[in-house]
Amino acid sequence: MKPKILTTLETYDRQTFLADIAAGITVAMVALPLSLAIAIASGASPADGLVTAIVGGFLISLLGGSRVQIGGPTGAFIVVVFGVIAEHGYDGLVLATLMAGAILLVAGMLRAGRLIALVPEPVINGFTIGIAIIIASSQLKDVFGLSIEGVPAEFFEKLAVLWEGRESFNGWALGAGVAAMVLIVGLRRAFPRLPGVIVAVGLVSAVVALAALPVDTVQSRFGDLPRGLPMPSLPDISIERLRDLLPSALIIAFLAGVESLLSAMVADRMITGKHRPNAELIAQGAANIGSALFAGLPATGAIARTATNVRAGGKTPVAGIVHALTILVVMLVAAPLAGYLAMPVLAGLLLLTAWNMSEPTRWPEYLKARRSDQFLLVLTLVLTVVADLTIAIGVGVAVGLAIRLFRRGAPPSDWSEPHR
Repeated sequence: MKPKILTTLETYDRQTFLADIAAGITVAMVALPLSLAIAIASGASPADGLVTAIVGGFLISLLGGSRVQIGGPTGAFIVVVFGVIAEHGYDGLVLATLMAGAILLVAGMLRAGRLIALVPEPVINGFTIGIAIIIASSQLKDVFGLSIEGVPAEFFEKLAVLWEGRESFNGWALGAGVAAMVLIVGLRRAFPRLPGVIVAVGLVSAVVALAALPVDTVQSRFGDLPRGLPMPSLPDISIERLRDLLPSALIIAFLAGVESLLSAMVADRMITGKHRPNAELIAQGAANIGSALFAGLPATGAIARTATNVRAGGKTPVAGIVHALTILVVMLVAAPLAGYLAMPVLAGLLLLTAWNMSEPTRWPEYLKARRSDQFLLVLTLVLTVVADLTIAIGVGVAVGLAIRLFRRGAPPSDWSEPHR
């Protein structure tokens, strides 16, 4: 359970340090607008996303079991976070995150890192696609510039409310969102090592601001961003609240553990390395406790940002620490500039995130899979979208384990690399 940073520092040199600095800054430029967008989509304030990227990202890199893992808020939490805030308020989310961190710490100490193999891969794929669908539907309001108050969380009710508000459609908003998506994809393909996300988001938002287009911005909707971290504090804790929030805490812990270990496995394949799963769980626990103390969101390893770190030349956990410190510096000195980011642009960024989460390149593979795996994937997907993530994961894991027991003699499935 030794943190990977202690191993990598034994042979650390100036060349590696320079590579880590360059990669860390590059990843920070990708993580900054994404952290803002994820926080807004979760029903929290934009600053909460930055706090999570700074505190959670720092602790995940400092204590984690992967050489190149990058942590922070991720799209997988949007559905859970939105639901917890709606039912228990933001203080309830902070307490649930604190509890999830404690659960992950215990799981790491009990060496539960290998238990991810018990979660059937179709369940992971099913709820990931389901979350992607929910994220995409939640961004339609901003990308179309609809003037609607109080969009419901329930999927079909949300679609009905969005359709009713179609007359408030804003063509400028749609143009800004589409332009940002086209630029992000184009820059990513033409210059894969360039932080195209921040370039695209910043450029389109600058055009919106300079042309004074009638489009919502972060500042117009949420006010000025704070220029620094809040003071650490504990949420209101009582036996009753702990009991009420336990199911949410378990789901947050499950998602953080699975997402971080999946991300670490992807990173292993990219760098031909080997992560330490129990150290990774302990790091996730510490990161979520730390994020909660600063009133942040749940944190976990982020597959897309980790892959960006590897492609940018990151070698050790120092790159992740540089990424967190870079976002902190931006928050301290350039917070007002972030207020000019256009809401449809951030919505477009999340639409692309949702598309990548669904891993469309693997859809043909799913169609060729066993009928039982297809059933399990579709079951988990449908329950995630129309019911509840807790129910989806519980039913999916139970049915998946039952199918595995039924097969008995069949060899265990091997994880294939996610591309999201």
